[in-house]
Amino acid sequence: MDTFASESGSSNTHAPVGGNLRGWLDHLRNSDRLALARPGIALRFGVAGVANRLDGTRASVFPAPGGHPVPVISGLLSRRAWMAEAMGVPEDELLARLDHACRHPVRWREVTEPACQQVIHDDVDLRKLLPAPTHNEHDFGAYITAGLLVSRRPDTGIQNVSIHRLQISGPDRLGALILPRHTLAFFAEREARGADLDIAIVVGVDPLTLMASQAVVPIDHDELEIAGALRGAPLPVARCLTNEVRVPADAEIVLEGRMLAGVREEEGPFGEFPQYYGERALRHVIQVDLVTHRTAPMYHTIVGGGLEHLLLGAVPREASFLSQLRASFSCVRDVHLSVGGTCRYHLAVQLEQPKPGEARNVIMAALGAHYDIKHVTVVDTDVDVHDPTQVEWAVATRFQADRDLIVVPGAQGSKLDPSTVDGVGAKMGMDATVPADAAEGRFTRIRVPGQDELDLEQLVAPAPSDWRDRIGTA
Repeated sequence: MDTFASESGSSNTHAPVGGNLRGWLDHLRNSDRLALARPGIALRFGVAGVANRLDGTRASVFPAPGGHPVPVISGLLSRRAWMAEAMGVPEDELLARLDHACRHPVRWREVTEPACQQVIHDDVDLRKLLPAPTHNEHDFGAYITAGLLVSRRPDTGIQNVSIHRLQISGPDRLGALILPRHTLAFFAEREARGADLDIAIVVGVDPLTLMASQAVVPIDHDELEIAGALRGAPLPVARCLTNEVRVPADAEIVLEGRMLAGVREEEGPFGEFPQYYGERALRHVIQVDLVTHRTAPMYHTIVGGGLEHLLLGAVPREASFLSQLRASFSCVRDVHLSVGGTCRYHLAVQLEQPKPGEARNVIMAALGAHYDIKHVTVVDTDVDVHDPTQVEWAVATRFQADRDLIVVPGAQGSKLDPSTVDGVGAKMGMDATVPADAAEGRFTRIRVPGQDELDLEQLVAPAPSDWRDRIGTA
């Protein structure tokens, strides 16, 4: 059991319910948030179609998808409230809990005879072993979309965990889109020496490890240790059978292999989080040497562009951005990556009484926090950054383009944003805070005193059929 101090200074008991994948599915089922599909739903578009229809309301289980013996699961974390629930904290403490875990990692614990190695396949045929769906209309084919790619620096033993789209290109071959972050840095070091990078791809992990994989932390931080912090105990891991990479011991499926030096092959298109297709191009290649799994495994898929895809990337980023900005600006209170901004590109930042000019400094720091951030809007504490209508209202009534707009041309952005030129585009910041020199009363919001305290159940009821008689206007 782990305790942590919230930003307000109070202590909160951390009692996670998402530390075990199968236990989490049982938990969702017990609260009517798990749907069981009829057997045999098609892997091509069928699984994704059903999962999308249930997106944000229920997780889904697909027995015998396309006749495959391994069931598919999807939608495990498709609401922010579910993420907080998995951690055992209120939703308004979700970011604080993630930030605490990032700053206080817990070293993993190595075990022998792990569940993830109960069955071993050294004759690898991914198309036969995995029930990998094809999600969107113009996807090249079947993809592994919820695989945690674990890489390890041979000289230091430091690991990195991240999620990348992985195209099944052949029986034992994957095409991988590796964007410029830590996995690519690890690989570049090895490729410069003419050597491959040992990796493992882990499919089917508990929700806490899934969220930890998306934390934005320095390159020398192992996300499996962040998972341990979220659990309040060391994460059990196992050494791979063909390399030194450590993987979650209770995972459903593990692919062991190598990212090949000097090799690039065609990958894509694939439906991505911006609701567009990532184009086909020469990408990195992974050779799979061995597959291990539980005796009766489950296969997790994240539908491209769905809420699970969006939120899984957004919430851990928000925690990291909030921590980064607060380290330099004491006025920062909250941040939010909006769904309308693909949970990557549009960041709203809430400020409490910023000093003159400080809002602009926050904007510039936020734009530099991650290359994905394209537009930043800063607002006051009377505006809920999680409510897009309130943020738009602040822009409509407190922002003037000739005074409050910051534009940065030619900046590094997201390569998946089709409006950029190979990932290079403009960034924009909008200061929608009340001007420091505003006249008293000029920006006072209207309100009805006592409105929020009214007990509506005592004061009003549904109108009956004789409502006109009751008010005397029949």
